Amino acid sequence: MIATIAFYLFATLTIVPALCVIFARNPVHSVLWLILAFFNAAGLMLLVGAEFIAMLVVIVYVGAVAVLFLFVVMMLDIDFAQLRSGFTRNLPFGLIIAVVLFAEMFFAVRAWQAGPVISNAAAREATQPNIVGLGQVLYSRFLFPFEIAGLILLVAMIGAIVLTHRSRGDVRGQKVWKQVDRRADEAVKLENPEVGGGMKL
Repeated sequence: MIATIAFYLFATLTIVPALCVIFARNPVHSVLWLILAFFNAAGLMLLVGAEFIAMLVVIVYVGAVAVLFLFVVMMLDIDFAQLRSGFTRNLPFGLIIAVVLFAEMFFAVRAWQAGPVISNAAAREATQPNIVGLGQVLYSRFLFPFEIAGLILLVAMIGAIVLTHRSRGDVRGQKVWKQVDRRADEAVKLENPEVGGGMKL
């Protein structure tokens, strides 16, 4: 009973913010509604026993993607009136995408009503949490691909640092050795002249 109430609560609080994301006029409000929808989607994952997926939704989508959206929307000077002006021009393409998505949802519901692909005899109860099972598979059977993926991400990170920290002629960089070798007579000297006395050169 409690699980059913929690499911309908999380499902409602996922669908309503998702609709608010679409119909909100302020883009900042849309991102905040999106964060709320992600939190409730994580709650739905917890109800089905996928706590690892719920943790990933909170960490990756809420902690990184949605916050990045929020910063980008708040920092960029976007003319939203100009973006909305092309609504009628792109309406046919949007309707085609909507029809395709509704067809996918229709076939997904029909497949769900047809029953599970794996029979109940073949399905077995999980004897351990899915995080433990995922960790055992990831660090045993898929250890080499996991390390290769980490190496690729490391190379991409180093490449991004090298590209962004290249020497540029229009930027005045800091030269620490010149600051350390500065003599006292080259330093700025603060003066406190008398009233009406002026500065002595």
